[in-house]
Amino acid sequence: MADGLTKSAARNIFYGGSLFFFLLFAALTAHSHWYMVNTSTDSEGLTESVKHGKEVWEKNMCINCHSIMGEGAYFAPELGNVWTRYGGRENPEAARAGLAAWMRAQPLGAPGRRQMPQFDLSDEEMDALIDFLQWTDGIDAQDWPPHPAG
Repeated sequence: MADGLTKSAARNIFYGGSLFFFLLFAALTAHSHWYMVNTSTDSEGLTESVKHGKEVWEKNMCINCHSIMGEGAYFAPELGNVWTRYGGRENPEAARAGLAAWMRAQPLGAPGRRQMPQFDLSDEEMDALIDFLQWTDGIDAQDWPPHPAG
């Protein structure tokens, strides 16, 4: 028996280890995909209006100022829980009206405060954006944001 590692043994360890970790990576990727599709995504609540709301969110680049689920800029408030903050779980109609009124009233013109621009959204776009924010609020964010005010 040789005292050191032979070339063929090293080659076999390399190829065997590479194959093992490639298969492990493929299995974890498949499991992640299965988990996202079957467990972590609320596909029943993902309506066409919610999808259109995401498009409105992206078209108006809301993420350049706001964060949602911790992603985005921190210039303006976190919007992952805005539906709850506006009382949407207790009174959905009032929350919907409040969110629409708030966005339509912008900019407020208060001196010394950050100003949200007026995006001039149509009623359909406004409803879709609010549906998207409502859907996002229903995601299990594992206690994010850490403060209820966003």
